[in-house]
Amino acid sequence: MSLLEEVKKILSVNKIYPRKRFGQNFLVEDEIIEKMMYYASISKNDSVLEIGAGLGFLTERLAKVAGQVMAVEIDPRLVKILLRRLYDCKNVVILRGDILKMQGLPQFNKVVSVPPYSISSPLLFWLLKRRFNCAVLTFQEEFGRRLVASPGTRDYGRLTVAAYYYAEVDLLDSIPKECFWPIPEVNSVIARLKPRKPPFYVKSEDDFFRFIRAVFTQKNKKVRSAVKVFLNEFKISKWRAAQISDSIAFHDRRVREMSPEELGLVFNDLLEKLKNTTLQ
Repeated sequence: MSLLEEVKKILSVNKIYPRKRFGQNFLVEDEIIEKMMYYASISKNDSVLEIGAGLGFLTERLAKVAGQVMAVEIDPRLVKILLRRLYDCKNVVILRGDILKMQGLPQFNKVVSVPPYSISSPLLFWLLKRRFNCAVLTFQEEFGRRLVASPGTRDYGRLTVAAYYYAEVDLLDSIPKECFWPIPEVNSVIARLKPRKPPFYVKSEDDFFRFIRAVFTQKNKKVRSAVKVFLNEFKISKWRAAQISDSIAFHDRRVREMSPEELGLVFNDLLEKLKNTTLQ
């Protein structure tokens, strides 16, 4: 029986229809599952996190080679299926809930998942703030392009800068949309993330990403205009804000053209000028 046939049978027997709000498009291609596990180099020394365990096909494969598997699933209907299917897998822990809201999650060193695409962006930011060795995930094709985009391209943005700052990102394989059921509207990609030491220095990571979020809402404007969105958060006069905007590094460049390193320099310069303003 193929994975597609098995998915349809399980859902039919349990009177379950995939829910769009949970982003339920089930991977039904064995080869993709095998590739994901190969790219993550899973061994008995690994504690693996799977986000969006679904019907447990990937979970079951992971359990055979990993030391421990933590399978997170938000849909209580699917949790019941997972508990039955994986009853004999003593190294699998099934956690019901929203991964973005979970507290006290057990430690893991690898992530292998086909997560709901509706949470791709918040999930990525959630993941990049955590310690792990390697993550292999599927994303929509467009989202994958945004992860590795070059400055000046349409896909370049806040997500690109964050991914570049925290990790080495490789897009490894395209996944035709027909590999999922129900068939989604777009193709997907397998992405591998390996955390690394940030390649450039910023004076405050939290403030830097607040800055990035602000200026990329104005990414087609010149830096002197875009930074005013960030400066609005501070209690300084419009005159002083304009003065700072016109004096910072690269103020005549457009945000979309700036490399992550250059944006870091702009932020550090901006923070220093704000500090001097508050000291006056």
